Amino acid sequence: MSIVTIRNVEWFNNPARFLDPYKFRVTFECIAPLKDDLEWRLIYVSSPGDEDLDQELDDCLVGPVPVGVNSFDFEGTPPNPSKIPPDDVLGVAALILTGSYKDQEFVRVGYYQNTEYDNDEMKENPPNPIIFERLVRDISTRFRVTRFQIKWFASSCTWRGTAIDLACRDVAPLQQGRPAAAGAAASAAVPSADDLDSPEDTGIAMGQKANGASS
Repeated sequence: MSIVTIRNVEWFNNPARFLDPYKFRVTFECIAPLKDDLEWRLIYVSSPGDEDLDQELDDCLVGPVPVGVNSFDFEGTPPNPSKIPPDDVLGVAALILTGSYKDQEFVRVGYYQNTEYDNDEMKENPPNPIIFERLVRDISTRFRVTRFQIKWFASSCTWRGTAIDLACRDVAPLQQGRPAAAGAAASAAVPSADDLDSPEDTGIAMGQKANGASS
């Protein structure tokens, strides 16, 4: 079983300008207390065939983590335009949110991001060089969740009478600053789902707001 399950990813500024920061809230459920931090990373993939071009936009440490439903707000910097091949700027790229515990990645949520100009004339006749200030991005509501088996604990333990063994793992297999965030964040409703690989079945809801989040 998985100790941590993402229940919701809520984007606060989608669509947005290409050069705007990414702002979203992650809500997750934890079924046993974790004394070490969870590490969350946001990665921009402009060229799927070349990992050297991947950009880690930001990461966030959350912990220690109590039992229950927790949430935190994440703000990630936009991609560095100079590191994106000109032919890969417009159109579809990938955005990946990963969760790790003790340097072990246990979940990866992948989104498609479409980038285009903000007016019809530039869409039909893209200027050269690219004018990044006129680009807008739109993150698809379709996403894919990949889960990885990890060892959550170094030894067996008991939590409220339930034995949690050293081999406590995910049920099924399904990646520049370092801001710290408090782990015991706000509570939130938990959608009912079966942790599968489609937006309807993953147990993860994708919400959107036009403006920033309120605390």
